[in-house]
Amino acid sequence: MNRLTVIKIGGNVIDNPVSLDAFLKDFAALEGLKILVHGGGKIATKLAADLGIEAQLVEGRRVTDEESLRVVTMVYAGLINKDIVARLQPLGCNAIGLSGADANLITATKRPLKAHPSGQGMIDYGFVGDLNDDSVNSDQMTKLLDAGFSPVFSAITHDGQGHLLNTNADTIASVIAVAMAKMYEVSLVYCFEKKGVLTDISDEDSVVREINPGTYNKLKEGGIIYEGMIPKMDNAFQAIEAGVSDVYIGRSDELACLNKQTFGTRLTH
Repeated sequence: MNRLTVIKIGGNVIDNPVSLDAFLKDFAALEGLKILVHGGGKIATKLAADLGIEAQLVEGRRVTDEESLRVVTMVYAGLINKDIVARLQPLGCNAIGLSGADANLITATKRPLKAHPSGQGMIDYGFVGDLNDDSVNSDQMTKLLDAGFSPVFSAITHDGQGHLLNTNADTIASVIAVAMAKMYEVSLVYCFEKKGVLTDISDEDSVVREINPGTYNKLKEGGIIYEGMIPKMDNAFQAIEAGVSDVYIGRSDELACLNKQTFGTRLTH
């Protein structure tokens, strides 16, 4: 079975041209088939502010109204996505920039209205897309990989009815990894600000190199894994249970270590 690596990078890499260049060199050098999923960074927020479009947050989550959707589509699926693809080409990586609408690759469902915790009315997140087990068109994705392309996905999907949707990039990476695990041996890699899962949040060198469900529960019970990491870890183990071989969590500037199996924290069965 061929290996496939699905990597997600966030805004902290996108917003720093030096970090992005270094990451893309390491991504291009990775062995085997690969897919990149990227977040949006601060560019969309700045452009929206310049256009006088005010950001709306409900319970810390961004509401994507019609005007905001136009901005994030232009920035995520346009400027950022094509910039990444252009930078990968001279590095020998034949990248193809995509949204979920392209080739009907990722179909999402518009998030339904949700009752407000205060009991006062309903929350409408606007044009935000949620994914499910059938969201990824794995046959079409396989055709792209077999043709020698490295897909680069923005966080824009569609509903199959002619509407674009803004979707969480972490979720896109996870759902792609699970869907492709039926055809490939898949590693899912989340690049974020820390070197991995740390036993001491103030010590970057206190990386836990490998965690399985048993050790995960012990680390949680001991209060060693801080609260902000728990949702990411839970999602990672759900992906593993659904067929992904392993999940890595680490810093983008250490991606070159992935080929040597010494990158960040590895989550396994």
